[in-house]
This record gives sequence, C-alpha cells and structure tokens, in this order.
Amino acid sequence: MTASTLAFTGHDLDRDDHTRADPDKLAQMRARPDARLLDFDGLLPRHDDTGLLTRDLSGVPEDAELVYLGLRDGTPLFVRVPGEGDLRQAVTMRETMLALSRLDPAELALFGGARSIADWHARHRFCAQCGGGTKIAKGGWQRGCTACDAQHFPRVDPVAIMLVEHDGALLVGRGRGWPERSYSALAGFIEPGESVEEAVVREVWEEVGVRVRDVTYIASQPWPFPSQLMIGCHGFADDRALDIDETEIEDARWFTRAEVEDAMTSGTDAASFVPPPRTAIAHYLLQYWLEKAA
Repeated sequence: MTASTLAFTGHDLDRDDHTRADPDKLAQMRARPDARLLDFDGLLPRHDDTGLLTRDLSGVPEDAELVYLGLRDGTPLFVRVPGEGDLRQAVTMRETMLALSRLDPAELALFGGARSIADWHARHRFCAQCGGGTKIAKGGWQRGCTACDAQHFPRVDPVAIMLVEHDGALLVGRGRGWPERSYSALAGFIEPGESVEEAVVREVWEEVGVRVRDVTYIASQPWPFPSQLMIGCHGFADDRALDIDETEIEDARWFTRAEVEDAMTSGTDAASFVPPPRTAIAHYLLQYWLEKAA
C-alpha cells in the first residue's frame, strides 16, 4: 500500500501559488468565463454519479468571499466561504462518510481541501490578536485584520494516531458513544513542545497506561473535519497490562493477528470487532500491519 491510496490524498490540482499573491491575476482568474465554483451546501459537497458538482460564477456577488483553490485541467476552481448560518449540519459523520464514499480518490481529496479551507474562513472572521474584523486575502490562503493589520493563516492540527504492538498482538480502543463493537487505533493531538514520537508515547500512556518504545512513522492523512493532519505511527509495548483512563476512552483491548485479519475481511457480526471505515487512516494502518506481519 502507498500513501496515494489514503482517502483525502491524491488531488489533481495545480495550487498555482504565484497567482494567489497577485490581485490582478486573481481578478483575471475570477473573471474567466470557464472559471468554476464548487457547489457546496454549507460544508457538504453536492455531487452526482460523475463526481463533485460545479457551476459558473455568474450570479456570485462581487463581494462574496471566494477561495482560489487552483487550476484543475487548466480551469480556475473556487470554493465559497459559507455564511454564518450555513455551518450547521443535520447529518452525522457516518452519513457524511457514506455519501463521500461514492467519490473517486481525486474528487474526495479535492473536497477535503476545499472543506477545510472554507471552514477555517467561516470560523475566523475576527482577529485573535485584537478582536477586529478580518477579510480574505491572498486568494483565500490568508485573512488580514482590518484593525491591527495582523495576518492569519489557515491552520492544520497535527494528530498522532498509532498502532501499538506486543508479541504479535495489536492494541486498539473505542471512544465513548461509538457504534457497538467498533475499535480503532489510539490517537491524540500533538501538544506544543513535543515531537510526533513523544506524542505517541504520552498519549498511549495517558489513555491506557502502556509504555511505548521504538516509535516509527508509517503514513499521514489530511482529515477535513475540520482540519487535522493524522500522522500514523507504530510502536512496541513491553507488556499488555492496561490501565484505561475511562474519561478518555470507553475500552481498549489486545487482538491477535488472526482476530485483526478476521475483523478486516469478514464484514460479519461474528468478527472480533468492527474496524474503522476505509476512508480513515486507521483502516490503512491496520491493513499495513497485516501485510507487514504476513
């Protein structure tokens, strides 16, 4: 398996960074008759069997906040920043992922990036430094404060997600409120002042009381709900004793290779547990581990 098989990776955009910083070029891109706008319902994409739906920019107000995503097959592509009342979503994450599963990898990656940047703009209308209003800048890849001139840039929140192995078995956990029998890799936000490896060690110790060593990197995945970068890792434990922090997770268990393989392949109620969905990097990590251990 390669990183390109991960959901939300593999977009086919030319991000065209040089145009972002040039107001005249941006205006020309927006004025082109072939320019397209991703058709979003709030933060959800409209799509059909052919993929994401787009429309021309006719009827879009001149003062509408548009993010220039780049060129797709030479065509300028934009996404509109949703209004304050457009962020509420009545659908669950599971329903969202089911709908998105119909998109091919490039379309899914395009949606992921567009959703993250549009959501960031919608939640950063005011300056964190002085509280003044902000306005879109650099084609949507920056916001500027209208009061103190502070510059704000889209953020990505790094998350360590890890497989913990001991003598041929794998440690996975389940969060509170998850669907019955669902288990996944442990994960947690990387805190200021620590490396990815240190975050893996800390998170596993805090959540399940297991000491991890020999941490290595496997793969990463952007996760646009709203703006995480999932950094997949693997580490080893010296024993299987668990001390679960139930304020963090509901349960954690060790599963043998045979049980993990059964969960990933059977798709029945008789499986050892319900694995994470294919769109999640946790699914990729479990498959990676099975193939590596084979």
